[in-house]
Amino acid sequence: MLLSLLKILFFFAVVLALALGAVQLSETGQVLRLEYGGMEYALSPLKALAALFVLMIAAWLIFKLVGLLIAVLRFLVGDETAINRHFARSRERKGYAAFGEGMLAVASGEGKLAQDKAARAAKYLNQPHLTNLLAAQAAETSGDTRRAIDIYRTLLDDDRTRFVGIRGLMRQKLAEGDTHKALLLAQKAYALKPRHKEVQDTLLDLQTREHDWKGARRTLKDKRNQGDLPKDVALRRDAVLALQEASDVLAKGNSISAREAAISAAKASPDLIPAAVLAARSYVAQKDYRNASRILEKTWSVRPHPDVAAAYAEIVPDESSAARLARFDRLISQNRDHEESRLLKAELLLAAEDFPGARRALGDLAEKHPTVRTLSIMAAIERGEGADDSVVRGWLTRALSASRGPQWCCDTCHNVMHAWAPVCDSCGGFDTLTWKEPDGPRSGATTPTGAEMLPLLVGSPKPAEPDLADAPDLSSPVQPHPPGPAPRRVEQPKVAPGMVPRESDYVAYDHPSSTVTTPEPVRVEAPAPQPAVAAPDAPVPDLTGPVTDPMPQPEHSEPAPDPKPEPVNEPVMVRPDVEPSDEADWTEGRTRP
Repeated sequence: MLLSLLKILFFFAVVLALALGAVQLSETGQVLRLEYGGMEYALSPLKALAALFVLMIAAWLIFKLVGLLIAVLRFLVGDETAINRHFARSRERKGYAAFGEGMLAVASGEGKLAQDKAARAAKYLNQPHLTNLLAAQAAETSGDTRRAIDIYRTLLDDDRTRFVGIRGLMRQKLAEGDTHKALLLAQKAYALKPRHKEVQDTLLDLQTREHDWKGARRTLKDKRNQGDLPKDVALRRDAVLALQEASDVLAKGNSISAREAAISAAKASPDLIPAAVLAARSYVAQKDYRNASRILEKTWSVRPHPDVAAAYAEIVPDESSAARLARFDRLISQNRDHEESRLLKAELLLAAEDFPGARRALGDLAEKHPTVRTLSIMAAIERGEGADDSVVRGWLTRALSASRGPQWCCDTCHNVMHAWAPVCDSCGGFDTLTWKEPDGPRSGATTPTGAEMLPLLVGSPKPAEPDLADAPDLSSPVQPHPPGPAPRRVEQPKVAPGMVPRESDYVAYDHPSSTVTTPEPVRVEAPAPQPAVAAPDAPVPDLTGPVTDPMPQPEHSEPAPDPKPEPVNEPVMVRPDVEPSDEADWTEGRTRP
C-alpha cells in the first residue's frame, strides 16, 4: 500500500516538474534562430524541443531502413541474417511442436501417429539425436521392430546416443528371446554406465540364465558396493551363486575349488540347504567327519530338511540301527520340536523296530497335519504292531489323497520343483525357491487312479445274502425281450383241441407283442424246417405278413389222441422284428415252451 502511494507521488512530481519547465521556457524571451539557404528560422524554446524530438525520430528511421537494406543484400548473397534467423526460429517452433506431439503419441500408444510426428520433427529440426530416438520409440510402439533396430544401430554412431542405442538393441534381443546376444549388449551397456540400475538388474538376470556364475558374482558385488542391495540379501544371493559355481567346478572334476566354494557358501548362508549338503560331503570325502557333522547340525538348527538328514547318515553309512539312533539324537536335539525332527526320529525308531517309541515320537501329526509321509509311517507302525490288514490299508488309503508335505515352491509363480535350483524353471526368478508346503491342489498326491485303488487297499464290503425264497428260477435260459411295444395281458383256454372251454379253463399270461419263439415239435416224417437265416446273396423272405400256423387244427370235435413223444429237430428262430398276428388260431391249442 505504501509503495503504491510513493509511486503516485513520484508520478505527480515528474508531471509538475515538466509543467514548471515548460512554463519557464515559455516565459523566456529568448529564441533560437536558424539560417539556411538565405532564410532565417526563429524557434521558441518549445518549438526547438519539438524539432529536436522529430529529428531524433527521423534519424532512427533512417538507421533502420539502412539496416534493412544491408540485411536484404546479405540475404541475397547467402549470409546469415535476421531473415534467416526468423525462418529458422519458425521451423524450430514447428519441429519442437511436432516432437512434443510425437512423444505424447508414444506415451498414449498411437504408433502410426507417433511415426508421422517423428518424420515431421526430423524435417524441421536439425537434431538427429532427438528425432531418431523418437522415431525408434514410435517404431517400437507400432510394432515395426526391423525399423526400430535400424534406427538404434544409427544411434550407435553418436557418442551422445550410443548407450541408448545399445540399450534399445538389448531390449529387442530380449523380446526375441536371444539371451546370448542380449547378454553381450548388456555387458557393453554396463561398461558405459556402471551405475545404471536397470542395466545392472538385466545383466544379473541374463548372467544367471546363461549360468555365468562368476560374472554374476562380480555384478552382485558392484551392486552391493553401490548400496543398491541390503547386506543380508547380497550375502544370500552371493552364497547361491557360489554354490552353483561350486557345482559346475565339481562337475568338471576340480573338487578342491568346489569344496572351498561350497564351504564359503554354507558359511555365508547357513539356511542354504544344498550348500550345507555339498560342503558336508566335501568334508566326508576328506574324512573330516567332525566338520561335516558340525555344518549339518548348524543347518538343521536353522532349517531342518530330509537332505540334511540323508547327508548326516552318509557320515557313518555302515552303523547299526541303535548306533544311528544314538548318533542322530545330537542332530535332532538342535531343533527337537520341529515337525521334521519328529518324523526323523519316528523313522529311526521304525528302523530299530521300536514301534511304540515310533508312535510316541510321531505323536498327533497324523491327525493334525496328515501328509503322505506321516500316514505312511503310521501304516508301518500299525503293521509292525501286528494290526489287522484293514487298519494298515486304511492309513494307506488316506495317504492317497493327503498332502505331499513341504516341497521346493517358487515364491513368485508358486511352481513346484522336485529339486532345488537357483533359477525357477517356470518364471525364471532367481533365488525364489523355498522349502514349504504348496497351497492349492498342487499339494495333493492324488493319482488319476486313486479312486479305483481304494477297494483294493481297504476291501469292499461283503454283499448281503440274497433271499432265495423270492428268487426266480434261472435254471432254464431266459430269452431277452426285444425292443418294441410293452407286453399285453391275454387269457387263453387250456383245453384239448375241439373241446368247449369252461370259464375256469382260461389261463392269463403276458403275451409279448414281439418275441422270440420256437415252433412246436414236428413229427419225424415231416421235412425238417430250415433256420430262418438267409444266405449272404439270397433274397430276404417277406416276413411282414401274418404268421400262419404251420400245423392246421382238426375240424372235427372229437378229442385228439395223445401224441407219442418223438425226437425233435433244431428249433427254427423267428425274426423278433416282425409283430406276430393277433388271430386266435395262432395261439389256440398251444402251450408256451
